[in-house]
Formats: sequence, C-alpha cells, structure tokens
Amino acid sequence: MAGQSDRKTIAVIGLGSIGGIIAGLLRAVDRHDVIACVRRPLDHLTVERAEGIVEVPLLALTDPEQATPVDWVLLCTKAQDTASSAPWLEKLCGPQTRVAVLQSGIGHAERLAPLVGTATVVPTIVYYNGERLAPDRVRFRRAGEHEFAVSDDAEGRAFDALLDGTAMRVLRTADFTTRAWRKLLLNAVANPITALTLQRQAVFRREDIKTLCRAILEEAAMVGRADGADLAPDEAEQMLATLLTYPPDAGTSMYFDRLAGRPFEADALTGAIVAAGRRHRVATPLNGLLLTLLRATSDGLRDNARGERQ
Repeated sequence: MAGQSDRKTIAVIGLGSIGGIIAGLLRAVDRHDVIACVRRPLDHLTVERAEGIVEVPLLALTDPEQATPVDWVLLCTKAQDTASSAPWLEKLCGPQTRVAVLQSGIGHAERLAPLVGTATVVPTIVYYNGERLAPDRVRFRRAGEHEFAVSDDAEGRAFDALLDGTAMRVLRTADFTTRAWRKLLLNAVANPITALTLQRQAVFRREDIKTLCRAILEEAAMVGRADGADLAPDEAEQMLATLLTYPPDAGTSMYFDRLAGRPFEADALTGAIVAAGRRHRVATPLNGLLLTLLRATSDGLRDNARGERQ
C-alpha cells in the first residue's frame, strides 16, 4: 500500500467522457487527492463499467482563482479547447508539476508548452472508450489491451505509477511516435465517419465504408511514415481490422459531439494529417475532403448553438 508520502494532488481539467472516467477511478482508489476543474459545480461522480458501478464524492472547483499548484494536471478537454484552459493551467502549474495530456492527435508537448510555464508535459495516448451520460455520470468501456500508452521514460513511468490500483492498463513504449500515429489513424476514420453518417461503430461493417476507410488509412499512413512513424506496409488493413473489433453499439467522441450539437476537434485529428502531409509534401486529397466536410458540419453546429442562445 502506498505511504502518505506517495500521495499526490491531481487536478483534472475537463470532466467529459475521458476526464470523468479517470477522475472517478482515481477517486475510487483514494491513493491521491483529486480535484475536478469544471464550469458548473458538482459534488459526486458515477462511472458505469462492466465490473460494476463506481460512485464517489468529488471536490470540484469552478473558478481558476480557487486553484493552487498541484503535483499532476490531467488535461482532458477537447484539443480545440486547450487555449480556454490557460487560466486553470496558470494557477495549477508550478516547477514540479507534471501535465499529462489526455487529448487526441499528435504534438501534445508543442501545443501545451506556451501554456504551462516550467511544468513538464507528459504526452499520453488514450485508448479507452468513454461516453458522457450526464454532467456527473460517464460510461467506461475498454477498447483493446491497454487504456493508455506513454513513452518509456521517467515521466511515462511516473504516470503509470499514478494510476496504480485503478485497473487502468498502461503500455510504456520506446517508440511513442509510431504509437501516436497508429492511434491517429484509427481516429482518422472512426471519428469522421461516425460523425458524418450519424451512426455508431456498426457502420464499419458495411463493405462500401470499409473500402472508403481503407483508402483514407492508406493515404494517412503515407503521411505518418514521412513524419517518422514506423508503420507496416499493411498498416491500413491492420487498423481496419482493429476498428472492426470494437462493439457495434460503441460511439466515438466526434459522434457524441454531433449528437450534443458541439463543434468537432477536426483540426486535431484529420487536420493534423493534412498539416503533416503539407509539411512533408505528401498529397492528402481524401483526408482533405474529410476535413472540409468536418469543418463545415462543425461550423454549422456552432452557428446553430449561437442562434439558440440569442
């Protein structure tokens, strides 16, 4: 059992499908002091999971001025909301703080560096499937052999140790770049296709959708190789096979965003592929088409939300 000196202070920014799950499971183990940084007050959290429901009390802050430096920040907002987290990061980060980035896409350290001062950024890859059912209730599904991947270095090992007791399985890898690109490849088809068709993962059982996804993945894999990822010649087939292992009734974050009328994190996913392709002079017509459709749909959701508020 961990001693009192091992107890850390953890601030979770963003209590959506990803943040709600990690905050709830960490709080249930009670090895650390967990604080939620949220817009609206709440005092408890429920996590639905196959092993049983977890219900825990939760300390939540609604104003960054209430915050003080912590040992760990878990940044769980959508990538496009990173800048809006700046007031929280300014108050929570100190020289000894580690900021674990639980966001989609690549380039976590570069994106966070201007916002965290002297704190250390710890990129992670999140594999689990989460669904936000209510502000204080989330559903957790495993989606593979691991819930996280991190670099096999001191910071990655520290993150792994932080999750002791939560049953979250962490893979430490010597080739984080390749792992990050493989996750990005999955996101490059799973999120856009489910969001644009308004269907859950069952849509990937269609033969025409498989053909489209295969072509999107092959194009994206070419970009990943140019960016330094060690991707297999049949990477597209492997990713498609992985996608088909997920439950047909599982959704994706972008799918749930569309149902809720929220803007997409298209630029952190498909946009990252298109931008990397531009840097490396690799053509991305299919991913570029997807990005245009995603941006247009996302802008429509944003405009509709503004109209409803007026």
